[in-house]
Amino acid sequence: MAKYKITLGRETCIGAASCVACAEDFWKLVDDSKVDIIGGARENGNKIQTIVIEEKDFEKNLEAAKSCPVNAIHIKNLQTGKDEI
Repeated sequence: MAKYKITLGRETCIGAASCVACAEDFWKLVDDSKVDIIGGARENGNKIQTIVIEEKDFEKNLEAAKSCPVNAIHIKNLQTGKDEI
């Protein structure tokens, strides 16, 4: 079963929250009017957030990434190394 790494660039995020609408169990709008990955690791002073997901959660997170108007969300297949978005 494939695993995927989601990366959120919080500096790029404008808080549109379309990702929250697509996958509310993975994304939340927070006090600074940007989104966070629920349970995600924070890097570089919280400018970047990451999480590894299972294949069962891929489609809804792919929809979330595609819905982002500023392309702040990226997904990589950890098995193949392919960038999905």
